[in-house]
Amino acid sequence: QERLVESGGGLVQAGGSLRLSCAASGRPFSSCAMGWFRQAPGKEREFVAAITWSGTNTYYADSVKGRFTISRDNAKNTVYLQLGSLKPEDTAAYYCAADRNYYSPYAPRSINDYRDWGQGTQVTVSS
Repeated sequence: QERLVESGGGLVQAGGSLRLSCAASGRPFSSCAMGWFRQAPGKEREFVAAITWSGTNTYYADSVKGRFTISRDNAKNTVYLQLGSLKPEDTAAYYCAADRNYYSPYAPRSINDYRDWGQGTQVTVSS
């Protein structure tokens, strides 16, 4: 059974940092592009970052570029999202997701391209 489990969320002051982790199991996630999305109360889920299956290419939303870093360790079936220079507007539930396809040369930004989702981890940034 496919499963993604996020961890690492919490309460942090503006300007602080957090590292989110997403542990994957149940299918060869090391062969899939992986993405991070977030959803704030009353807002739609939005793309944050994505990484190709090999880790060669990464993609970011403009709002987090230069502050967040996505990475992966395929030996551990784990994807990470390093959050830095956090702002109150980064407050949201953060979700990891796995691409429907294997060995794609790119990582998608659209929610509809992802098949498996974690339960989310809450990040709250205080001002």
